[in-house]
Amino acid sequence: MELSLEGTDGLFLQILWDKIRAQQYLISSLWFPVLFSLTIYLGCCLPYLCLDLLSSRVALVRYFKIQPQNKLTWTMTRSCLLKIFHTHAFFIFPISVLHGYWRPAVFPTQAPELCAVVRDVLACLLLFDSQYFVWHLLHHKVPWLYQSFHKEHHRYTATFSLTTEHSGVWETLSLSFFATVSPALLGCHPLTEMLFFTLNIWLSVEDHSGYDFPWSPHRLVPFGLYGGAPHHDLHHLKFKVNYAPYFTHWDRLFGTLHKEESNEQEHKICRGSR
Repeated sequence: MELSLEGTDGLFLQILWDKIRAQQYLISSLWFPVLFSLTIYLGCCLPYLCLDLLSSRVALVRYFKIQPQNKLTWTMTRSCLLKIFHTHAFFIFPISVLHGYWRPAVFPTQAPELCAVVRDVLACLLLFDSQYFVWHLLHHKVPWLYQSFHKEHHRYTATFSLTTEHSGVWETLSLSFFATVSPALLGCHPLTEMLFFTLNIWLSVEDHSGYDFPWSPHRLVPFGLYGGAPHHDLHHLKFKVNYAPYFTHWDRLFGTLHKEESNEQEHKICRGSR
């Protein structure tokens, strides 16, 4: 008797969850949240960093770079890495310890259904997107908030992968809080939480990657519902547009959406001057 597609996917998720449950001691450790976050984050950044190294030598890579005139230097890389490790060691880790005592990890026997995973991950992304849009808009509209907390993230007008977490402590902790509270509010399965955290980190890095490929998420999601790297790169150029991290509906509603076509036009000269 052949398994249905849903049954096959459910079996895969159960096998995956059983393997994760077998590592309960590691996952329950105080170090795991920081190690998980850093490993996923740096793993997502690494391919784009390799492309940045190649972009000055390989024309094809440079063609897909949104701002090809800008080059990544060792000084920029070192500055971002130092800030990331400092923030995780002195702020994220202590808060993760407190969170571990307040809300210990749970390991239910059953894995979630595939439909529930897809539904809940999408719901978490939409909730996170909404939370960050409000936070981001306020930190641009209120001069004190921008100067005190958000300006550091706008140090670079040309984004590259490591600028994703190049921000002050307050901003990093705020976004970490939104990412943590979203699945908690929605009552997600622990496996769904881990998948959401992983996807959320990757989408954030892709947003800041500085590359626009034919397979980039904004080209795969129809009707211009997803902004992606060009959307966020333009925010770093113009500051007062495209506040939502992923989707475009909030910027459409508030009249702050600057379309991708304008971004491509602005960089047409840069692409042609290679």
